[in-house]
Amino acid sequence: MANYYKSLALFAKRILLVLLVYTLCRILFLAFNFGAFNKPFLSAFFGGLRFDLSAIAYINLLFAFLHAVPGKFKYNALYQKALKIGFYCVNIVFILTNFVDFEYYKFTGRRSTFGLLTAQGMEHEIGGLIGSFLMEFWYLLLIAIVLAIVFYKAIPILKRPIPAVRTSKMDYAKQTVLFIGIMITTIIFGRGGFQEKPLRIIDSSGYGALNHSALVLNTPFCILKTLNQKETLRSPEYFSKEELDQIFSPVISITSDKEPTKQNVVLIILESFGRENLGIGATPFLDSLITKSYYFENGFANGKLSIDAVPSTLTSIPSLLKQSIITSSYSVNKVNGLPKILKDHGYETSFFHGAFNGSQNFDQYSIVAGFENYYGKDQYEGPEAFDGRWGIFDEEFLQFFNKKLTTFQQPFFSTIFTVSSHNPYIIPERYKDKFPKGKTKIYESVAYSDYALKQFFEAAKKEAWYKNTVFVITADHTSSEPTSEIYKTNVGKFRIPILFFDPSNENFVGKHMKNFQQIDILPSVLDYLGISTTSISYGKSYTSNKDFVVYYLDNIYHLIDGDYYLAFDGTKALALYNFKEDPLLKKNLLSTETEKAKNLEKFIKAYIQSFNERMIENNLTL
Repeated sequence: MANYYKSLALFAKRILLVLLVYTLCRILFLAFNFGAFNKPFLSAFFGGLRFDLSAIAYINLLFAFLHAVPGKFKYNALYQKALKIGFYCVNIVFILTNFVDFEYYKFTGRRSTFGLLTAQGMEHEIGGLIGSFLMEFWYLLLIAIVLAIVFYKAIPILKRPIPAVRTSKMDYAKQTVLFIGIMITTIIFGRGGFQEKPLRIIDSSGYGALNHSALVLNTPFCILKTLNQKETLRSPEYFSKEELDQIFSPVISITSDKEPTKQNVVLIILESFGRENLGIGATPFLDSLITKSYYFENGFANGKLSIDAVPSTLTSIPSLLKQSIITSSYSVNKVNGLPKILKDHGYETSFFHGAFNGSQNFDQYSIVAGFENYYGKDQYEGPEAFDGRWGIFDEEFLQFFNKKLTTFQQPFFSTIFTVSSHNPYIIPERYKDKFPKGKTKIYESVAYSDYALKQFFEAAKKEAWYKNTVFVITADHTSSEPTSEIYKTNVGKFRIPILFFDPSNENFVGKHMKNFQQIDILPSVLDYLGISTTSISYGKSYTSNKDFVVYYLDNIYHLIDGDYYLAFDGTKALALYNFKEDPLLKKNLLSTETEKAKNLEKFIKAYIQSFNERMIENNLTL
């Protein structure tokens, strides 16, 4: 029995070592993203132990068996060596996935899942981006190598076993009982305890501040929970059909008493142009254009990834899934998006994206959305302008865009998605000293893209179609390095510019405080053009008296309505803030403004139920 106890003790020491390494990874994660989390961090670290133990238990279930199974063969030197190597290889692979999020979290605002790490929707460019990632963040590779070496050397080994003696039946019985106990205990730790349901990603919201979920979690846990898992929605059934339609319905009717204007529409989606980039010297042209536009001061993205922005802006469907709609099983649901509606009204439609064809599956989704033509890197015509990593530089691609627009029959609807302000933030060599560097990595590339946008407008205003065009300009999501505290909250993380510019209408200007989101673009464009229609939209028109915004992050639904922000986990409200009076979200009003919280919770429940049911039933068209 002495040798058997040694084997169990060896397993316990190895698990404690792995737990220590997970804690070290959490410390490093915090160090690399220190500005993203509110103090204090103690609750997040204590809560994180539960998620660490869960991941470690699942990953090491086989090794629990191999260390605890009765039998003398375990004490063989070759067996022990193979056991150590296997233990090391499996655990180090999962441990090192944490390193991805040391930097990647800055871009996504959440821990990576299986889908993110396997680059769903980015298969065409992933090879070049991995190389770029390793070059830019070489220090992560260095730290990883050092950790891998230290971890291997630190793994305890079985000290010389006591010379074998005959094992009695009683000893075998004891070992069997202990073996069963070890396996059951490991499974209990894996499921996170004795609660009814196994530990879930959403449970991380119960520890520390509202934005501490990513700090509580670890990347291996998130991978395991999403491994080969295609998200399947279900109806939460909060309300009956009659109650649901009374609280919220996505069926919108736009009625106009004027003839449609037949104006062209150009939608420009600027990569990573978060609200924090405006007014600080990086975007002089966009800042100037805002003064001549109908601008929404409280503009919000409906997602944190580029791949989320296209369904939001074009089809008025928010990103309320754990993965992007474009990479989900619901990506081919029928939608009545802006391209299709405008095409039915005689518009020629096209989508432009300067990255590799197939990047983020935009080319395929553009077909689903109803575009007639797609123009990517392969269709680009002009001077050599490949940035070497991602796609065509913005200046050249925007000029190509302008030239193609001139060939289209009016009226036309065209969307362009820029690329140069995407990591690794490469700008043309000829402009290396032209733009300010700023305090963040993205600053210079944002300044370059703003310059490219200016050059586009300088060229476009010379064209015959310019005065007959409404320009809608927005961003896909916020940038990865907010420098102000206001942009680090769960409200600030989604603030983006959204503006409408009509060069033929000098009265369509001003700064407006209405809460406005990407999914509001579709009904607002139709409303402005005077197109009467009935459609499915999860947003609202700029003329509506509704004032809500909805988005989803870290398995939490976020609702903004008027001056208030509510966080909801699918079961209960977690927090309520007056974000206009309390922009840093310091004072939780959940227990004091109960009636407001109740009304907002009722709305978000109806919104979620409507979204889930219509996605499940493929009922997004009329």
